[in-house]
Amino acid sequence: MAGEHILVVDDEPAIQGTLRAVLEDEGYRVTTAGGGEAAVRAVTDETPDLVFLDIWMPGMDGLETLAELKRVRPETTVIMISGHGTIETAVKATRLGAYDFIEKPMSLEKTLVSVTRALEHGRLERENATLRARLEVRTEIIGDSEPMRELREAIATAAPTSGRVLIHGENGSGKELVARAIHALSGRREAPFVEVNCAAIPEELIESELFGHERGAFTGAVARRRGKFETADGGTLFLDEIGDMSLKTQAKVLRALEEQVVERVGGREPIKVDVRVIAASNRDLPAFIAQGGFREDLFYRLNVIPIEVPPLRHRRDDIPALIEHFIAVFSAENGKRLKTIAAEALAYFLAYDWPGNVRELRNMVERLVIMTMGDVIGPDDLPAPLRPKDAGAGGEGQRSLKDARDGFERAYILAELRANDWNMTRTADRLGIERSHLYRKIKQYGITPPK
Repeated sequence: MAGEHILVVDDEPAIQGTLRAVLEDEGYRVTTAGGGEAAVRAVTDETPDLVFLDIWMPGMDGLETLAELKRVRPETTVIMISGHGTIETAVKATRLGAYDFIEKPMSLEKTLVSVTRALEHGRLERENATLRARLEVRTEIIGDSEPMRELREAIATAAPTSGRVLIHGENGSGKELVARAIHALSGRREAPFVEVNCAAIPEELIESELFGHERGAFTGAVARRRGKFETADGGTLFLDEIGDMSLKTQAKVLRALEEQVVERVGGREPIKVDVRVIAASNRDLPAFIAQGGFREDLFYRLNVIPIEVPPLRHRRDDIPALIEHFIAVFSAENGKRLKTIAAEALAYFLAYDWPGNVRELRNMVERLVIMTMGDVIGPDDLPAPLRPKDAGAGGEGQRSLKDARDGFERAYILAELRANDWNMTRTADRLGIERSHLYRKIKQYGITPPK
């Protein structure tokens, strides 16, 4: 693909000049560096699509430079040039991650074939990473409850458009997964998906993170750095927990959205960017605007397509499928046999409110997969807060069938009552019993409806 950027690193100006002429004739953009240090600086500033690297250079030699380039930018594709290629050096270079090896004097034809192959290899690597991310997204959004069907419809409607999306949902409910799904189903799916957690980055660093900085812009800025807006060019930028961003940074983000232009910290040059922004927050932003904590104009810019992610307690029907999925994931990760969950244990999962949402459920299942000795996760394996304190009546875990049945029945009735908003007629229908029978059970188990 013409226009791709190739960096030529060689201490001989003649080689630099020859390679530049040949590659520019083919339509590539070429920059040069005369040594290892200059090459590392160049790659730190901007990742080229391909690097030609001479092995024999004074000072920092080619193998040292290769190791450093791969440390700074692991994704860089490198072709080594050697005047006296030995098998040993070629093996070392390959181990360090070189893609190909060309000997001097360089044949024009072989060089161009190698360039085409190397660039294609780089493209395939990027495509593979994108496809892997898209496959992961498909498997991660799990659940067939009514709220999840509505969420999937909202994602499918929003994804193909270029409209900005504002995702609202509690912590751990899966806002990032929704953002990734929108990107994966959009026309930008081949371009980068870049995430910034605005709550996790200190205030003094957030602008550098978003907009980049020039060398020397502040103490510690030893190299030029591209910001997330630039990295996401052509793709999607996900701003998570946008409500935690300061008003000063909000103003700059608003300008970037309005003008599709950013300026690096310490830079004068406006940089054009083409980015679709998806934002997310667990805050009630309209209320936060009223308190003066968030800019109203930025809110309206971001809230073109609002999407609400339901908390787990509003989609209890999905809990069994989520448990199965996470058991499979963590059994594979930890090299354990696939465990199953006992019916009574499942009732406790269904009865619990999951304030930490899917993230809390995921952590709980991971813990149980690792800590449970047998193949079945039973009620006695469940830690607090899943099990009420009095659930172990019967001493030493030796519980009678009646205790087990009563424990399961209580949790199951409680789960159904909650799922049906404490509507007695609906709950009795779901359980297949008379309403009078349900009232008796509620009294028997000491279940108290919420005030």
